[in-house]
Amino acid sequence: MRHLKVMLEYFYPWTNSAGFYYAREQGWYEESGLDVEFTVYDPGRGDTLSYLARGEADFGIFPSNRLLVQRENLSVVIGVAAINQRGMETVQTVKSKGILRPRDLSGKRLAMNPTPRGLAMVRQLVQRDGGDPDAVIIVDAGTRELTPDDLMAGLADATFGSYWAWEILMDTNVPEEERIVWPVDEIGAPPYHSYLLGTQEDLLRSEPAVVRNFLAASERGYLAVANDPLLAVPIYERIIPYFPARLLEQSLPLIATTWLHDGRWGQQRTELMEPYGHWLADHGILRDRDSWKTSYTNAYLPRRIAQ
Repeated sequence: MRHLKVMLEYFYPWTNSAGFYYAREQGWYEESGLDVEFTVYDPGRGDTLSYLARGEADFGIFPSNRLLVQRENLSVVIGVAAINQRGMETVQTVKSKGILRPRDLSGKRLAMNPTPRGLAMVRQLVQRDGGDPDAVIIVDAGTRELTPDDLMAGLADATFGSYWAWEILMDTNVPEEERIVWPVDEIGAPPYHSYLLGTQEDLLRSEPAVVRNFLAASERGYLAVANDPLLAVPIYERIIPYFPARLLEQSLPLIATTWLHDGRWGQQRTELMEPYGHWLADHGILRDRDSWKTSYTNAYLPRRIAQ
């Protein structure tokens, strides 16, 4: 059996990885001679891309923008499949803050992780709606996602970042009718794959069959859960028992809508990669507007999907 270490994208497993876990539970990796281990990164040693670049994981999930940035300095990791076919971040506020559209963020306190990419996106969302992006007051929340309760307590007026298929669904004491949630790709953000799956280019050259077999079994898992999202609830009740079943039952049907495009899983699409790469370069996050072209390959996906 070929052992594979697959590193997930966050501090703990969440519903976006359901296809992988379901494929393993059904024995589909084992059928291909693969012994798959799922793990998460230690922030003290870097994110998933850092682990992949050092050869300390075989596959990993990561934001598409971070892959593009890494490859401009170190062309080691390459995208081999898309996990999500749209962005999942939101702007969140509560009605009492008087923020009824993106331009109203001007003069308000917005809690977020102030990365160059995040700041650029906030500026675009506000500016496109006729607001003054320079007037937005950024509250550095680091990696913490503030809740509606935090907003009501006065920690900020709004947040940027929480996912509409995960954190937004978590329990809060704020009534639903008081909450305002805008998915960013519905209010002017560029199109993008939220997460990609990648590996080292060396693995593509040295063990292409392993890559193909892993992707084929993973596709089976994602297609199965996309067809019946609640299949994965019992799995998550075991691996993240500290989250309530209600959250899992709400999240899985929502996140499953992001996994496929035209009924296909895994395809990294030019119509998402190109404009996002250009947008990142236009905002000074990438040096080369066309570096996205060599950042991914669909050649190892099952034949009916590969371009």
